[in-house]
Amino acid sequence: MKTDTQRTRRVVMAALGGVTAIGLLAGCGSSTPGQAAGGGGDSGGKTTIEFWHRTFTPPENAWYKDIVKKFNAAQDKIVVKDTEIPADAWDQKMKAAQAAGKAPDIYTHSGSIQDAVNAGQLYDLGKVVDKSKLDEIIDSAKSVSEIGGTYYAYPLLQEAQTVLFWNKDMLAKAGVDTDKAPATWDDLLADCAKIQPTLAQGQYCISPASDAITFAWSTVGQQYNFAGHTALTDDWSKPDIDNAAYRDLMSKYKELWDKGYMPKQALAAYVEGKDFGQKKVAFKVSGSWMMSEIGSDYPDLLTKTGIGAFPNASNADGRTATTLGNFKWVIDAKSKNAEAAGKFLEWSLAGDPKNLVPFFVNTQFTKVPVRKSVQEAVAKDEAAAKAPWSTVIVNDIAPTAIPEPTYPWDVSLAVGTAMESVMKGAKSPDDAISTANAAIEKVIQSQGLPGKAPKK
Repeated sequence: MKTDTQRTRRVVMAALGGVTAIGLLAGCGSSTPGQAAGGGGDSGGKTTIEFWHRTFTPPENAWYKDIVKKFNAAQDKIVVKDTEIPADAWDQKMKAAQAAGKAPDIYTHSGSIQDAVNAGQLYDLGKVVDKSKLDEIIDSAKSVSEIGGTYYAYPLLQEAQTVLFWNKDMLAKAGVDTDKAPATWDDLLADCAKIQPTLAQGQYCISPASDAITFAWSTVGQQYNFAGHTALTDDWSKPDIDNAAYRDLMSKYKELWDKGYMPKQALAAYVEGKDFGQKKVAFKVSGSWMMSEIGSDYPDLLTKTGIGAFPNASNADGRTATTLGNFKWVIDAKSKNAEAAGKFLEWSLAGDPKNLVPFFVNTQFTKVPVRKSVQEAVAKDEAAAKAPWSTVIVNDIAPTAIPEPTYPWDVSLAVGTAMESVMKGAKSPDDAISTANAAIEKVIQSQGLPGKAPKK
């Protein structure tokens, strides 16, 4: 089962927005998967290329539309046809286009590129993008962009997938520090013991991940924080979750559950901030993107919201508790217009930082640029002074965050299922880990994972 970040916030967020799979939303592109808008190739002396991207949040969608418009106006050799596709229709349309040999010339890509590279789907960007532009990609983004020294993707952004938000008024009422996040899980539990008695019925101390699928992708950083490694051994030959660290992590969530600090039925999805915006929870665990939702839907809470790194295990020794999600642009390996697609990519993502500043400003400084020059340009924008959380995300959380795992989704799902079953008391930690181990071992054997492990 291939998912990469199909389970992550971008797919879920689009579904939450009521987007359906009926048709394509941008009028420029063809409504037939794989059929080039405007015929593709050379048109009236210009090279026409197809660009597909998923539906995101309104500010992101507006930026995509604008960047295509600006590129087309900036030169007279290439015409980019922009097609926006609902996230829940993306896989179906892309697979159909690839199977027909009619994938778009350039498109957006989330998660690991390993499977796509193995399948020969991605073009070597080094052939069409200047090396100096590729060299600008910061170290934390290189692992999701290149394999074996070859770049197959150029990132637009990175975003922390596990961040702690808090309502300063609700914490102050309980006599809890409002200026900084609890440093450890023990601190968090102690804060909840103070906060919960001050809340009304239907309010809770915290809204964390609470289901197997969300646990699977959102707690990978926490697994690393507690154990110093993730779910597989380095050589991918065995599961590596049957240990005290994983049991301790599971027990922390069970304590939140058993003591009533978190709702038994989620009040909102992990990826959205509705429960926090409606003041139903004092703490909210989500990705850095949630601040954008607070700014647009609950602006009165902007100055009353604290943001910080997620609490650590007592023995974390400086290890992060979050992964960095990402979104990238790639060129199809079979594109007949790879050079033109490369020029569009280079101009948009690797060119003048001013092309990218509106994206990061209009998404409320909740995402991390992958070039230092863009980070500096965004920080200089006058709106940055009104968004102090941006320095927390870029300087305090992102630098130590780890990439998303590249092993198969079913490995992560086995861990997520174990975490949910322990939290809800359906299984003991021993039984849950035993079941997860068996599931992971099947994946290792059926997919030959030892031969696919990343080379050190």
